[in-house]
Formats: sequence, structure tokens, C-alpha cells
Amino acid sequence: MSNQGGSPVPLLAARDLVKAHGRTEALRGASVELAPGEILAVTGASGSGKSTLLHCLAGIARPDSGAVTYAGERLDQLPERRLSELRRTEFGVVFQFGQLIPELTALDNVALPLLLAGAHRSKAQAAAGEWLERFGVRGQEELRPGEMSGGQAQRAALARALVTGPKVVFADEPTGALDSLASEQVMTALAHTARESGTAVLLVTHDAQVAAYADREVRLSDGTVVPQGVTA
Repeated sequence: MSNQGGSPVPLLAARDLVKAHGRTEALRGASVELAPGEILAVTGASGSGKSTLLHCLAGIARPDSGAVTYAGERLDQLPERRLSELRRTEFGVVFQFGQLIPELTALDNVALPLLLAGAHRSKAQAAAGEWLERFGVRGQEELRPGEMSGGQAQRAALARALVTGPKVVFADEPTGALDSLASEQVMTALAHTARESGTAVLLVTHDAQVAAYADREVRLSDGTVVPQGVTA
């Protein structure tokens, strides 16, 4: 996708976002763009506004000012019903601790988004099994999250985020609770699968080794994007 000048048109863009939590300004005019199929790492110290930026871009939170545009729509102005629809169909979200439903098996956790979208149970479970296999969690289908290792559970969470074929996956510190080996397995699986399917990924991390899996990195400091070449 490109404009008349030949430069890529972003799939998702934030312009001059401002967002406060109480008296604390988490974002102070942050701007960022995500191209179709791109893996973008958003890095920065704890408290720099990384997760708040992700939440605004995913439509989980609304900025106090500024604009978020997704595929030509002003995301920050959409009604909640449309935002919920996007999160079911075109967005996938993965958090640090996966947030799998503890009472469900890995297979049912991954099948859930498809079931909520109206898929027949047998088709949803078949697709879920395929995605678990793609993420290297074969043989764990009937285990509940508490019976899986942290790395296995997080790969199941990634499978759940990608099972609907989203255009964007938002990953907020997806390896933050994992050891280095599990982190490498999770990131290798995410990067490979995203590139294979053409899915764009917005990856929030404080870990330089995790950020290295991205095509590009932007750094936040005190709620703003640090220009390239500038040391915060």
C-alpha cells in the first residue's frame, strides 16, 4: 500500500497523542506509524508510556487528545461496539502474562475467539489445533494454563491472538515473565508466523534482545518518541 509519492501508507498511525492517568501524563505528544506487515518494537524505560501507547493504538484506551488512525478510520472516535468488533476480527492482543482463561484447556482458549465470531465448534477447534502446532505447543491441547510452563502458555496466548487472522497483533511485554530460552522460543515463533502471514506487530518491550526481532524500533522517553540518533 502506498500513496502517490510512492512512500508506504501506514496501516496504523498515532499523531500527537496525549494521555494522562490522574495527574500523571503518560503520553505527551507521541507519534508513531506501523506499516502493513511490519514488526515494530516500542522500547523505553519503565514508566515511559509504552503500554499506554499500545492501549491507545489498540483501541483499549482513548487518548485525551491527538488522533489514532487505522486503515483510514479514526480509531479514537469510533463507538465501543465498532472497537470491540475490530478487537475480535482485525486485532490480536497478547499481554505479559498471556491472560488465558484458567478453567479452559489450551485448545479451548485458542478456539474461543473463533467461537465468539460464530464459527462451528469443530471448525474452531480444528483451527486452534493447527495454530497450537504452528507455535510448537503440540500435545498440550488438553492442558489448562496452570499445567503448562510459562513459555508454553505464552505461545498458546500468541496462537489465540493470531487464530482469527488479524491484521495487527499488539504484544505488550510478551516475554516479560519468561526466562531467556522461553523468550527466544516465543519471539522466534511470533516473528516467523507474523512474517509468514503478513501480520503487522506492535511489540512493547524493555528488552533489547526482544526488540532485535523487529524490523524497526522507536524509543519512548517521558511520553514522547525520541528522535533517532538522540540519546535520552
